[in-house]
Order: sequence, then structure tokens, then C-alpha cells
Amino acid sequence: MHRVIISLLLLLVSMGIGAQSLLPEPQSVVWTGGHCQAGRLDVKFRHLPSADRRRLSAFLHEAFPPLGIGNAGSASLTLSLAPKAIGKEGYRLTVTPQGIALSASTGAGLFYGLQTLSQLRDAGGRVACCEIQDEPRYPWRGLMIDISRHFFDKASIEKQIDAMAHYKLNTLHLHLTDAAGWRLQIKRYPELTRKAAWRSAPDWKSWWNGNRQYRQEGDSDAHGGYLTQRDAREIVAYARERYINVVPEIEMPAHSEEVLAAYPLLACAQVSSGAADFCPGNEKTYEFLENVLTEVMDIFPSAYIHVGGDEAGMAAWPKCPLCQQRMREEGMTDVKQLQGYLIRRIGRFLQRHGRKLVGWDEILSDSVPTNAVTMVWRDVSEARKAMQRGIPVVLSPGAYCYLDAYQDAPSTQPEAIGGYLPLERVYSYNPPDDPLVMGIQGNLWTEYVPTLQHLEYMLWPRAMAIAELGWTRNPHKDYAGFRKRALAQDAYLRQRGYHAFDLLTETGQRPQSLRPVANDARGCKVSYNDAPYSLSYPAGGDSTLTDGWRGGWHYSDRRWQGFIGKGFDATVDLGRVRTVDSVSMTFMQQTGPEVFLPAAVELLLSSDGTNFETAGIREPDSADRDKSNCYADFVWSPRRPARYVRVKARHGQRGGWLFTDEIVVNCRHE
Repeated sequence: MHRVIISLLLLLVSMGIGAQSLLPEPQSVVWTGGHCQAGRLDVKFRHLPSADRRRLSAFLHEAFPPLGIGNAGSASLTLSLAPKAIGKEGYRLTVTPQGIALSASTGAGLFYGLQTLSQLRDAGGRVACCEIQDEPRYPWRGLMIDISRHFFDKASIEKQIDAMAHYKLNTLHLHLTDAAGWRLQIKRYPELTRKAAWRSAPDWKSWWNGNRQYRQEGDSDAHGGYLTQRDAREIVAYARERYINVVPEIEMPAHSEEVLAAYPLLACAQVSSGAADFCPGNEKTYEFLENVLTEVMDIFPSAYIHVGGDEAGMAAWPKCPLCQQRMREEGMTDVKQLQGYLIRRIGRFLQRHGRKLVGWDEILSDSVPTNAVTMVWRDVSEARKAMQRGIPVVLSPGAYCYLDAYQDAPSTQPEAIGGYLPLERVYSYNPPDDPLVMGIQGNLWTEYVPTLQHLEYMLWPRAMAIAELGWTRNPHKDYAGFRKRALAQDAYLRQRGYHAFDLLTETGQRPQSLRPVANDARGCKVSYNDAPYSLSYPAGGDSTLTDGWRGGWHYSDRRWQGFIGKGFDATVDLGRVRTVDSVSMTFMQQTGPEVFLPAAVELLLSSDGTNFETAGIREPDSADRDKSNCYADFVWSPRRPARYVRVKARHGQRGGWLFTDEIVVNCRHE
């Protein structure tokens, strides 16, 4: 890691040199004193193929204005290709008062060295003298952008590619198809863009909660869009110039409502409308998917093709004659095996064409092609399962890498799907070093992201943390130092027209969660009556509701306890009869993941644990019921003796989850 001459570094900072803004952080930096005046650069190329020379020349002219590239009075910049001198994407950068030398074994390595140089150079053209040796931790450093739920055009995507390149991200995963819209022209199936790319509402939320109808291209109330094949090829070419690979995703067998609306014969026959899953028993399904993927592979040269493979409902498969026939022919005993059959068959098709299948971690439920890659989103335990089977993984666990969650106090932010994922949480992830870990990826799903401005607000600066996790080996991460660098880069992006989240205005974690709450029930036994907590969200188990700690902004922080189905019903034993002055609880609402406030909460008190009397019923404020995100307090002041404090909460009409964090009891001290 860094070997820094502290006094010299402080001098450089006082001089305004950009050395402390490097992101991602290089593997090794030695500051050697002084600076190089690099207002203009006299560039020399050595041993570079013409394609790399052209790309790097274009970047130099783009990245170093207005001071420019020239001869008279210029500092020398020598770019050399030195095969096998360093890792595939690594580089060596040496800056002296006399000039700058950059070497790498590939054009990509030189490109990344130039990104570092562009960050080092200050507004006056000076570069701190240093020796940097650097290479990435992982070969896959990615971002996924969902352009199905809300469509983003070629220019919007290319703008994000520029920022990705600046932070040495090298993989753009485009989620091109989903229920909300098919976003890529397929010439053999024109209805995919005539109909399946257009819907009856401009935003996903009102469409999904409404009629979920599709429209024809050109209809007065049609909303959506798609990339033509020319658009897609131009995106691929634009990314290639910046050493970024574009991985397309075509969802299967689930998340396919839009396809089945356009081509209903690909659904199981007994489903009249609204089907979400392809029929895996129908041979026409494979004909369609292979024809689509043939055009996709012609557009996208990526070695990796993502096929989804997640969240299949399979509701129609048990009753579908074609599915049942397929099961008999293949010796299957469970309809879930049909998904594995489809994934393996598509994997073999891709393999015959020299490509590798990538799928979400649900594909692990069955055998997968030998060269498949698993993209882990649910839990890191899925990564361990894959690696135990020798399957490479790309890590994108939702708890750290799903950039559609709130990044600050939800009440201060535009509506999101829920959750709380600040920059610090993203940066705190510690992915393992294992030969089967190909890399890390941040995912931005866009159900609640309707505009380019909002897209950028959700991506940046959190994608910078993804970039550093993917590039830098750092066993002693320092968030305070990273945040300072992210602040500088945040300003850099906003100066260039990106609508990044402003870290300077960050509110931070829910204040109630930062210190223990005064509570006479702390440490008392809690009994769960006929409504036990869900094992999916147990928090700290039976002690959660009287451990003295309230939860943060998100229900997955192991302080919020989740209840589903039977509501909430728990009793606290205070150990002896005491005068209970007040009782309070907090329930959260995050409508995106179907976490709702209870319809009503009832407090009951008892001295013997058998005979309970109601001490009050509270309902949420009507204003809170309509909020997409809120934290509602339910408070009682019974001022009566009791040993047992029982609280019951019932679901509202919307059902869903109930989450609470603490039963706070204050007793009279006598």
C-alpha cells in the first residue's frame, strides 16, 4: 500500500496538487518530491499497436484540455508497451521534474495509467513527482444499469461510460429486458419493439400498480423506447474505445411479461394473460431464445452473455401439458428442474458460439454449464456454494451493491425502492480474494429512477466505492480517507455535468440508532405469542426487542425484527409488578419492498400473565399511511401497575411485512 513521506505530502496538499484525490487508490505510491510542469505534453508512443495508439491519443486530447498537447515548452510523456512487465491491466507511472514515463503490458493498462495521471494533475498543470505501481484486484469491475424499468438512450449510457472509465471500471452490464419494456431491436421479432417496448404509463410505479398494459409504437399514450441495433453497436464501440466491455442481459425464463404480451404462444397454453415465465416445455421457446441471442451476439462481442435466470414463479408449469411431457422425457421429478434444463440448454447454445453464460445466483439450484458464471445478488453464502462447485462468481450482494436503495435519510431523498445503502456501507464490503472470484459489480435497478438526473444521483459517488473495491487490495481500509477522495471526485463529476449526490449535505444514519435508549424493559424476557418473528429477519433473536438498541434506516441492519402473515404479538415480563408510566414502539414503512405500517397497535397490561386488560389502541396518522417511507411512533401513557406488557399489531389491507425495533417501557421509580 501507500508509502508516503508525510511532510512532503502535506506540502503537496498545501500547494493544491491533486495527489490526495486518487480514486481508486493505487496499490503502491511513493512520493519523491517536487513536481512536473505538465501544462502541455510532448507525447511519445513506443511499441503500441495502431488501435491502442489511436484510442490513447483520443483520450489525451479529450482529458488534458485546455492546456493541451504540443511540443514547445512541453513536458515529455512517454507511453511504452512492455509485454509481461506487469499484470494485464496494470501500469507503472514515474513522474520526475523532467517528464513522465508510463508503461504497461496492454493498451488497457496504459489507459488506466492515464486516468491516474489525469487525477494527479492540478488546475495549473502540475503533477506531483511520484512512482506508482498499480494493477487491479479483479478482472471484472462492473456496473449494471437497468434500462427496462425506465428507458435510457444511447447518449445517457455513453455519458456513464465516460465516468466509469475515469474510475477504471471495465464492465457495463445492460439489463435490456424485463416486464416494463423490451429495449433492444431484434429484427426477426419486430413486435418486441413495436409493442413490448411501450407501455401505458411513463413511470414504472403507476404502470406496475395500475393496468400493466402495453401499447403500440406511435400510440398517443405510448411511453418507452428502445435501442436500435445501430444504437447498441455504437454504444459497444464507444465503450471499447474506453476499454470497457458491454455485457447484454436477456431475461429468461422469468421477468418476461413484455415478451409474452407480444408473443403469447411462448407462454404455457393454459395462462390466458399476464404470464411472466416462458414455457420451458415448448420447443418454440428455445427457437425464439436462440434466434434472439443470435442477433444479440452479432451486436455484442462480449464473451459473456447474461441470461437472468432469477425469480421464476413457475406457477403454470405443474399444470402445463408440454412442461409435464418435457419432465417425463428428461426424467425430472420436480418442476423446478425445468428451469435448470432451460439454463443448461441455453448455456450449451452460447458455448457452441464461443460465449459464456452469466446468470443470477438462482441458477445454482440445478447443474449449470461448465463455463457458466454466477452473479451473486442474494447472499454471500451463494458465492460459497458456487465456488465449492468450481463455478466462477461476480459479487453483487444486495446488502452492499444494490444502488437503488436510499443513500441518505429517506425523508431527505427522492423516492427509492427502500433500504438504506450509504457510501460508507458500500465501501465497508470486504469481498474475498479467491481465484474463482472474478470481480464485483454495483447494480442500479430503475423502478424508481425515471430520469437521467436521478440515475446519476443514485450511481455517483457510490459507484466510486464499487470501483475501489474492485481495483484496490486494501486490508486496512480507511473510510474517512476514502470519503475525502470521494468528495473531491464528487465535485469533479458535478463540474462536468453529472447530477451526483452531494456528500457535503449527507445527513447520515438514523439518530435514534446511534445510542442506547433509556428503557426499563432492557434485558427483560420477551415471549412471542402466536405471531413469531420471521426467520428471514430475526435481528438478534428473542432478545431483540429489549436489547436497548433501536434500528437504523433499513430493516436489514439486524436491529429491526420482521413479522409477516399473523401480525405482531409479544409480551415483555418486567420481572415484578411495577407502575408502567409509558410504553412506546416504532414501526417502519417502506412500500417498495412491501413493508407497511400496522393498521392498529394495541397495548395490554397484566399483573399475572393470564388476565390482560387493554390500555389503549393506536392507529398510524393518516398522513403516514400514504408515505412511501416513514418511521411511526406508537406511544401509550397507562400509568398503572403491571408486570406483563403485551403489544399486538395487526396488518393493514395491504398485508406485507411489519418491522419493529424495540419495546420501550418506562416505569415509575418508587
